Amino acid sequence: MSFKIVVDSCCDLTPQMLKDPCFVKVPLTIHSNGSIFVDDDTFDQADLLWSMKQSEQAPSTACPSPQAYLDAYQGAEDVYVVTLSALLSGSHNSAEQAKVLLEEDEPDINVHVFNSCSASSGEVLVALKIRELAQSGMPFKKVVREVEQYIYQMQTLFVLESLENLRKNGRLTKLQAVVTGALKIKLFMGGTPEGEICKLGQALSMKQALNKLVDKIASDPNHTGRRLVICHCNCKDRAEKVREQIQAKCQVGEILVVSAGGITSVYANDGGIVVAY
Repeated sequence: MSFKIVVDSCCDLTPQMLKDPCFVKVPLTIHSNGSIFVDDDTFDQADLLWSMKQSEQAPSTACPSPQAYLDAYQGAEDVYVVTLSALLSGSHNSAEQAKVLLEEDEPDINVHVFNSCSASSGEVLVALKIRELAQSGMPFKKVVREVEQYIYQMQTLFVLESLENLRKNGRLTKLQAVVTGALKIKLFMGGTPEGEICKLGQALSMKQALNKLVDKIASDPNHTGRRLVICHCNCKDRAEKVREQIQAKCQVGEILVVSAGGITSVYANDGGIVVAY
């Protein structure tokens, strides 16, 4: 059976991964300071980061249309779709609408839309897991069951240099925004099982916050042997240091370092680190 894996553009696959024709990326759009950025091959991270710093207003994002997803679904018998957490974006809903349209016209095609309950690194993990299972010849329904279980067990953690965009977008409570802004506290955060952002701890420096992140992974008895993805926003050296810390303290399997695309850059902002395993 032929298959394809359709992802939204918050799934930060590397250029090398995207050379695999099984992957198809559907872009979201970013509006910042009067400019429009399409999160595709034309995206320029430096321009977006500069634009966000100049603006008093929060950048906004627009999810792909159902038609954009529908176009991406064409050409395979089995279609697996990976989206941002449904609680963070309308991308999941658009993908589901496209699924309904496709099933009406082509009922013989298998389509499943996975709510990653995550973003960025988490979406990368899900996409790679689907490819691994689908390439093994596993039947469509079994791949779906295995990947849904994988998502349930997955953990997403992150530390941001700046909370400005989360504050502007209302992703933090006003109290947290005031406290962290006044004291320059770095929040150590994660995703709930449902895909919402939650605070896990805080520190007085980025280094301390990242140490807490690594310690959190090390203390999790379920991390052993799992693939781990580190996504960075314009801070590769920082990401490599986190990789070294994780290798020294944890027993994870493969560690991948990827660069933030447009949507991840909006929320992680300059200097942010997102880890999923």
